Amino acid sequence: MVRGVRSVVPILLSFALLTGCKSPKQTGAPAADPRILTINGAGASFPNPIYSKWFAEYGRLHPGVRINYQPIGSGGGIRQVSQGIVDFGASDDPMTDTQLQQSSHPLLHIPTVLGAVVPVYNLPGISAEVRFSPEVLAGIYLGTITFWDDQKIIADNPGIKFPHEEILPVYRSDGSGTTFIFTDYLTKVSSAWAQQVGNSTSVKWPVGIGQKGNEGVAGMVRQAPYAFGYVELVYALQNHMTFGLVRNGAGQWIKATPAAVTAAAEAQADTIPADFRVSLANAGGTASYPICSFTWLLVPQQSADATKGRQLHDFLLWMISEGEQEAAAMGYAPLPRPVAERLKNTVASIR
Repeated sequence: MVRGVRSVVPILLSFALLTGCKSPKQTGAPAADPRILTINGAGASFPNPIYSKWFAEYGRLHPGVRINYQPIGSGGGIRQVSQGIVDFGASDDPMTDTQLQQSSHPLLHIPTVLGAVVPVYNLPGISAEVRFSPEVLAGIYLGTITFWDDQKIIADNPGIKFPHEEILPVYRSDGSGTTFIFTDYLTKVSSAWAQQVGNSTSVKWPVGIGQKGNEGVAGMVRQAPYAFGYVELVYALQNHMTFGLVRNGAGQWIKATPAAVTAAAEAQADTIPADFRVSLANAGGTASYPICSFTWLLVPQQSADATKGRQLHDFLLWMISEGEQEAAAMGYAPLPRPVAERLKNTVASIR
């Protein structure tokens, strides 16, 4: 996500105050308002747009509560909440058993919304939506499919005349939940990918060029003719990017939409475990979009501050009943009703 640049002016003003350039009564920064309860969180950038909206709305409804969130990435969120640096974390990659055991306190995985990762491309002169099979997606990043007029691409896209131009694969150079979702999918659909690369927030890419953030990948794809990359659906929609269809496990060509992502979760609703740590990659069902995932808040079951624990409990209940209704309009998929109902029991245990 785009990061702001902090001005040095506040630092200079604070120095002036401390050195006596102002009135002696002004000897430091204003004390925090004791009437405001501040809850701090950090983690995934993938859900940051909707989290920002939710936290702002909840703050307006509850003037005595302020929820601050820093989109530092899934890995950072896991680390900081595990160490007790923040009151809650967020991740697009569920924590492993080892990570949960190493945490200084028990953590719950709270699914919030679902998101998708989409293939974006730059094909001058071609306006049609391009179809990408699992074999092609894996082949592009394995380096076994190198030209746009490869027979596997042509076979899936009758009527489109592809140029004999080399494909430039673009990937995320930074650790990313988006990369985890994409590589988790590739690991499920390609045995070669599973053996050679695997799934993680950061992998050793066989080919291509790395760029930081969704904005870096998108910028390179826009600038470089015949480039190919992957970005979050929300980012693609907000920036009016062209993205392709993907063949799902049922053999259907699906374009990513909130409804198609919800269908993937509904197709696996009966197999979602009690702790909600599950992969939705390549889910069954004819209407399911195959490259998607839950994103989770990581919440202490017993907060060090009981007042913050109660407010997190109340916020999560508000999220389930009210916030979920805003998901689709922002490009995310809301929780399926059976998942939301189960989640209420988990939230009830938070103190």
